[in-house]
Amino acid sequence: MSRFASLLAIAILLAACGGEPEPAAPAEEPPPPMPGLGAVAFTGATVWDGTGSAAQENVNLIVRDGRVESISADVPAGAETVDVSGKFIVPGIINSHGHVSGYWADDAVTDPAERVREDLALYARYGVTSVLSLGGAPPEAKGVRDSQDTPALNRARLHYAGDVITGNTPEEASAMALANIEQGVDWLKIRVDDNLGTTPKMPWDAVQAAINAARAGDKPVATHIFYMDDAAQLLAMGTNLIAHSVRDQAVTDDFVQAMLDSGVCYVPTLVREVSTFVYAERPEWFDDPFFLEGAKRSEMQRLTRPEYMAEMAASPMAAGYRAALPQAQENLRIILGSGVPVAFGTDSGVPGRFPGYFEHMEFDLMTAAGLTSREILRSATSVAATCLGLDDVGTLEAGKWADFIVLDEDPIADIQAMRSIDAVYIAGNTVPR
Repeated sequence: MSRFASLLAIAILLAACGGEPEPAAPAEEPPPPMPGLGAVAFTGATVWDGTGSAAQENVNLIVRDGRVESISADVPAGAETVDVSGKFIVPGIINSHGHVSGYWADDAVTDPAERVREDLALYARYGVTSVLSLGGAPPEAKGVRDSQDTPALNRARLHYAGDVITGNTPEEASAMALANIEQGVDWLKIRVDDNLGTTPKMPWDAVQAAINAARAGDKPVATHIFYMDDAAQLLAMGTNLIAHSVRDQAVTDDFVQAMLDSGVCYVPTLVREVSTFVYAERPEWFDDPFFLEGAKRSEMQRLTRPEYMAEMAASPMAAGYRAALPQAQENLRIILGSGVPVAFGTDSGVPGRFPGYFEHMEFDLMTAAGLTSREILRSATSVAATCLGLDDVGTLEAGKWADFIVLDEDPIADIQAMRSIDAVYIAGNTVPR
C-alpha cells in the first residue's frame, strides 16, 4: 500500500470513530528528471553545422524533442546514443525551387494529400529536408504543410506557392494572386518568360498588379525569368526571389549591383537546363545505383520511348537551352563571387526532373561552374534558409529542428560525398530509405 493510501485509510478510520484525524503530511516532490531523459546523442562524428564555422571533429550532436540541443564533447546522463563514429554530419538540403504535386507517388496511391507526402518522402531519402514548391501543389498541400510542426516528422518539410500567376491583364493577375493568398500559401510565383521566343510574355502591368497584391497580402514573390533585362525590371518592381539563372547574356556590373542593392537572392537551377535536352538519348545516369534507389520506373520508361527521344533530339528549344547552360554557369560564378546570396534550387519535381537525385546533379553542375564544396553546402543550407525566411532549419544550432544527413565521406573535401548517405534524419527521426 502506498504512503498516501495508508494515510487516507487512517483518516477514514479516525473519522468513523469520532476522533480528529492527524493532518496529512505534504505530498512528496517528484524527483527531477534525469538530464538525458528524452535526449538522443549522435556520438563521435565530425559535424559541420552550416553556419560557416569549421567542422568539429569527434563531437556529439544532442537532439531533444526533435530539435538540436547542442553540439558537445559530453553526452547527457541517461541519453540514448547512436554511434556515428567516423562519419560526417551536415544540415539537410533545402531546395529553394522545387515542385511537389504528388506526381512521383506510387500509381496505386489515390489520396492527393498522401501523394504529396510520398513526393516529400522521396526528396527526404536523398537528403532534401525542406522544399519550396513553386507551383503545382494541390489544395491538399496546405494540410500537409500545417501538420509538419511536430517532433514526429520523418519526411521533407513543405513550403509552397499556389498556382503560377500568368494573367494577361492586371485584373486577372491580381485575382490569381488574391486567390492564392486566400488559400494560405507561403509564396506567390510569377512567370515572366517567352519560352525562347515561342510564346508571349506576361505583360508588365499584370506583373505589377500581382506584385502589388502580394505586398498587400504580406506574401513574398518568386519570379521565373530567362533574360537579364527582365530580371532587372523585376528587381525594380519589388520581387523577392530570382528563381532561375540569367541565361541570355553575361550579367553586367549594373545588374550585379542591382542584385546587391536589393538584397534579393538568386536561385540558379542549372539542372533544369539539363532536363530540357538530356533525354534526346538514354542518360548514362539511368544506370547509376544511387539514382535507381528512388527512381520511378514508369517515368524512366516514358522518357526513353523512341518517339519521345526523337522529338527532343529534333527540338530547337532543346538546342537553345543546351546552349544556355554554360552561360548560366558563368553567370553563377560571377554573381556568387560578387557577394550576391545564392540559394540552392533545382526546379525538380515536374515530369522528367527526378526529386532528390536532381539535387545531387545540381551539386555537380555548381562544381563545374567553379564553386567550392563549402560554397555549395552553404548555398544548400544556411543561405537557402535565410533567403526563404526559414528561421528554424538550415543550421545545426540549438533550438532548430534536427534535420541532418549522416555521411560516410567528407563533403567539404568533395561534394560528391553528399551521395555517401548513411542515414537522413528529420526532427531527429530516421527517414525510411
